[in-house]
Amino acid sequence: MNLYLHGIDADPCPIKSGTDSLASDPGERFSVVLTNPPFGKKSSISIVNDAGDLEKDDTAYERQDFWTTTKSKQLNFVQHIKTLLKVNGRCAVVVPDNVLFEGGAGETVRRNLMKQCNVHTLLRLPTGIFYAGGVKANVLFLDAKPAQEKPRTKTLWVYDLRTNMHFTQKTNSLQRLDLDEFIECYRPSEHHLRKPTWSEASPDGRWRSYDCEDLMKRDKVNLDIFWLKDKSLEDSDDLPSPDILAQEIADELQTALEQFTAIAEKVKG
Repeated sequence: MNLYLHGIDADPCPIKSGTDSLASDPGERFSVVLTNPPFGKKSSISIVNDAGDLEKDDTAYERQDFWTTTKSKQLNFVQHIKTLLKVNGRCAVVVPDNVLFEGGAGETVRRNLMKQCNVHTLLRLPTGIFYAGGVKANVLFLDAKPAQEKPRTKTLWVYDLRTNMHFTQKTNSLQRLDLDEFIECYRPSEHHLRKPTWSEASPDGRWRSYDCEDLMKRDKVNLDIFWLKDKSLEDSDDLPSPDILAQEIADELQTALEQFTAIAEKVKG
């Protein structure tokens, strides 16, 4: 619907619905994938049991083209996107923080993604601009590459648009100009000319690079990387305005409640 409202249409209609896109390989391959997959923790099917009660059956996808089997929708979508890309195809995907640090299947996906693709850029987004207020999201940029023994990722560039940045969806929304520095640093066709804005002499720089070999040695190949100091922890004068601070606290509490509710449901079986 949003595509049509913005004048992006085609004949025949390219929008498909009614099928589970994670269930199987569609067979098509693409040069560019831009996506914001669902942020739910698990895939599930709702059914009505014999007693008339609604139950949810968690779904794990057994696909030969996936690196690992998991019930995490985010991790399954990352694997699915990898299968959709042509050689040298490009991707930008919105992912929540857990995709960057989660162990088990998360580590397997990150390790293979960095080996088989050039995972060149990570944009850390401000809290609460996607879906639930407390959800912390990122945009991961990668290019699919031909298979080889050595990892395809050499350097991961990270831009931190989160630390000491305070936005709300209504009173202080993220604007296009807030992304200007990142866009200038990104240099889409000239990655070799990228230059960090962070250094020991410029500790507030939001753009810096990390060597792939060093990242592979991190516990669980953790890509949840940050280096800027949170100024609000050092000086109360740097705290955001009361309305923004109150909204951030409410968002964090709501997210925590949702997580505890999910745990409680899992414990009950």
